[in-house]
Amino acid sequence: MHFFSFHRLWAIVLKEFIQMRRDRVTFGMMVGIPLIQLMLFGFAINSDPRHLPTALRVADHGPFARALVAALRQSDYFTITREAATEAEAAQLLRRGEVQFVINIPEDFTRRLLRGERPTVLVEADATDPAATGPAMAAARTLAASVFDRDLTGPLARLRARPGPVDFQFHAHYNPENITQYNVVPGLMGVVLTMTMVVITALAITRERERGTMENLLATPVRPFEVMVGKIIPYIVVGYVQVTLILIAAHFIFHVPMVGSLPLVYAVSFLFIAANLAMGITFSTLAKNQLQAVQMAFFFFLPSILLSGFMFPFRGMPEWAQWVGSGLPLTHFLRIVRGILLKGNGPAEIAPELWPLLLFLAIAMAVGVKRYRQTLD
Repeated sequence: MHFFSFHRLWAIVLKEFIQMRRDRVTFGMMVGIPLIQLMLFGFAINSDPRHLPTALRVADHGPFARALVAALRQSDYFTITREAATEAEAAQLLRRGEVQFVINIPEDFTRRLLRGERPTVLVEADATDPAATGPAMAAARTLAASVFDRDLTGPLARLRARPGPVDFQFHAHYNPENITQYNVVPGLMGVVLTMTMVVITALAITRERERGTMENLLATPVRPFEVMVGKIIPYIVVGYVQVTLILIAAHFIFHVPMVGSLPLVYAVSFLFIAANLAMGITFSTLAKNQLQAVQMAFFFFLPSILLSGFMFPFRGMPEWAQWVGSGLPLTHFLRIVRGILLKGNGPAEIAPELWPLLLFLAIAMAVGVKRYRQTLD
């Protein structure tokens, strides 16, 4: 008897390749997931976000103010998208997340500059994500030191004296100390819910089909929609337990400020939990076994965590990646939760992020019900 046979070894290897070829979903995941990682990490992820949306509030239209505005427009870090007429309008733009910065040029800017008094330019930043604002603030300081060098000639050359003719004052709103936990911990609520809700429910119908309990459901008069809702409700309770634990930890361990309404957080969490559960059940109707169900769930979870703005600044990604990220429920849930907890946003401010969640929930539920009907047939 031979202790080792290359012939038997080759037979086992060949058998595994045949098995792999038959399981096309698993083989597709083995190829697809590395390709997605390559594309996301190679092209979409950027820790130095540029072209950040910026609002201007200009009260001086003199030549030096115009020169400063022109320099800001040419900067790689700032993209002027709005002009705020009042301070209240500027604050509302920051609260809604429509702009990352508001740059205020005072009405006596030119006169004080010519007097050598170093006029103050106020830069207000939405600092809920410190990684998105840090590089731009550094660029603004560099710009302030050299933007008027071409104009300050002759008798005005004395104004070039360091630390520069203009004093840029930065006000970091909502997270003035740039504490990373204030941004990460609320985001973890969405990440944990996505990971657990999608994976757990992706195994639900698949496990029943493998164990043979699906036949018991086929013999009952229960409708497909009733089965889906019945499976979703227990996991909604589990999701709320997770939300509560994360909020308690955020308050007592990480000292995250909770400016807004906690009941509003719980109300929005219902939509997000339901959307992920519907997605998980849809995967369970597509998968042939539990391994495929988990692979599909991971295939959904990976882009969610990378393209939602949880790990990397959302506005630092290329436009195509932002379009993909905008189709994921986690992207909108992160904005809602951070807006409520850190900014004190109410229903009016979070409304633009609610309808994508509702749309995703409706589509996922419709596909899940249709696929479940096919499973019954």
